[in-house]
Amino acid sequence: MATISVPLIGGRAVEGKRFGISDILRWTVDHKVIGIQYMLTASFFFIVGGALAMLIRWELLTPTLDIMADGQQYNQLFSIHGTVMIFLWIVPMMAGFGNYLLPLMLGAKDMAFPWLNAFAFWLIPPAGILMLMGWFVGQAEAGWTSYPPLSTLYSLDGQTLWAMSLHLLGLSSILGAVNFIVTIKNMRPVGMGYFQMPLFVWAILATSIIILMATPFLAGALTLLILDRVVGTQFFNPAQGGDVLLWQNVFWFYSHPAVYIMVLPAFGILSEVLSVHARKPIFGYRAIALSSLAIALVGFTVWAHHMFTSLTPELRIPFMITSMIIAVPTGIKVFSWLGTLFMGKIRFTSAMLFGLGFLSMFVIGGISGVMLASVPYNIHVHDTYFVVSHLHFVLYGGSVFGIYAGLYHWFPKISGRMLDERLGRLHFIVTYISFFFTFFPQHILGMSGMPRRVAVYAPEYQSLNVVVSIASFILGISTFILIWNVIVSLRAGKRASANPWRALTLEWATSSPPPVTNFIGDPVPYRNPYGYGSESANAYLNALESAYGPSEHPSPDAPKAIKPAPAAGD
Repeated sequence: MATISVPLIGGRAVEGKRFGISDILRWTVDHKVIGIQYMLTASFFFIVGGALAMLIRWELLTPTLDIMADGQQYNQLFSIHGTVMIFLWIVPMMAGFGNYLLPLMLGAKDMAFPWLNAFAFWLIPPAGILMLMGWFVGQAEAGWTSYPPLSTLYSLDGQTLWAMSLHLLGLSSILGAVNFIVTIKNMRPVGMGYFQMPLFVWAILATSIIILMATPFLAGALTLLILDRVVGTQFFNPAQGGDVLLWQNVFWFYSHPAVYIMVLPAFGILSEVLSVHARKPIFGYRAIALSSLAIALVGFTVWAHHMFTSLTPELRIPFMITSMIIAVPTGIKVFSWLGTLFMGKIRFTSAMLFGLGFLSMFVIGGISGVMLASVPYNIHVHDTYFVVSHLHFVLYGGSVFGIYAGLYHWFPKISGRMLDERLGRLHFIVTYISFFFTFFPQHILGMSGMPRRVAVYAPEYQSLNVVVSIASFILGISTFILIWNVIVSLRAGKRASANPWRALTLEWATSSPPPVTNFIGDPVPYRNPYGYGSESANAYLNALESAYGPSEHPSPDAPKAIKPAPAAGD
């Protein structure tokens, strides 16, 4: 159907609600405010985690200790850096996108359980405070993986706070996942079946399934760790009948699927950005949608490839095979995205540039992932900087580049203002180059034998470490280009129309920002959320523009003059 329902009163578009600081700092059940709360909180911890990363790279400028008093302080530094970046930056940031966009994409007025949605968010600030309080009692120092006996016998009291913090963050994720699944199942509008949903919604659905299936295992492992530390149980002590490998199995049964908790929403963002800014129907819609579910399920069969050095030889081969198989659904997505770009009318907006950056960097991370899935190679580079490089190409080159693409794409919808495209392109160029020179040389360091998680290293590794550290400082500075862009745009940026990119998904069928109830009446979705180039799609977009005014960035398929949309459908 090409029919559209837009929020109109007296023939004029309803003005959306702009949220102030007072709205952000209080309890609310409005999914849009909660989404912004998630994003701002996660961004704060991104700055904290980034500052810790700068200290790590400062220390690694020379082969000897410079700013750390001893190796224990360095252990604390990289332990909290990794934990903050994963659990307090990427995971809640993706939840922020989901909270803000999911009801809008489904044409709903809010999430299925608004109060539960707010409660899930307000578990995060105390969890973050608990994490950082460890600096006052002796911070966790066993790494973000916290293997026993380091995390049970030798770590300070901050290790207990670390485990309690992750408990709260896990509970927040579970509650959010329940809300997402119920919202997707029960609150789709008439005319939107599962295979008419935006691919971002599919990505959130697959992510929520992983969270519900995997996070209870993390909760169980954390409970055992806390009991060992506080009560004196011996779950991980072989000398007392425990099993030191129990933690590794349970932790990685959660933590490898957790990689997809961080990456799948970025996949969904990329699908939205590439199709809109290339003005092409998404190539292989069903393949992309179903491959998200395939990743969610196969992801639970690969956890032990993190344990190749501690597994018996006969167990290594099955996990090597499953670890390579999971590259198949990811490869389906990559080829589908390339098919979407092929012969497209590409607009090199900031969102598109970061989307293309995501695609290129994540492929490098995927290739090194396949290398690590091979038992002989994995054992050779285990616990070296090759693993550090792979992790960051996946989670920074993938998840963070995806977050940036999503911010540039949806910032007009969230704020009602356009980000400065010149600053956006500068942000991309500086980030892309500095990221590459920060993490690609770490492949070489790892293959040469430099171990990770060390502050003192052999002098022959210094020259590459200097390159990496200088590039990392530039990468850290690049973040402030985005922050400045956001501040300036919020204060004096160009006002955004309802649909500045001429997109077809429902979040663009209301004002920017949306009114409190999102829509007046029940919006009718266009039958194909990626059907760019057809006459009916142009009629749908014309109807939006007749209500809200022309887009800020007319696409090649936009008419010279806006004409009234036909009353009938296709």
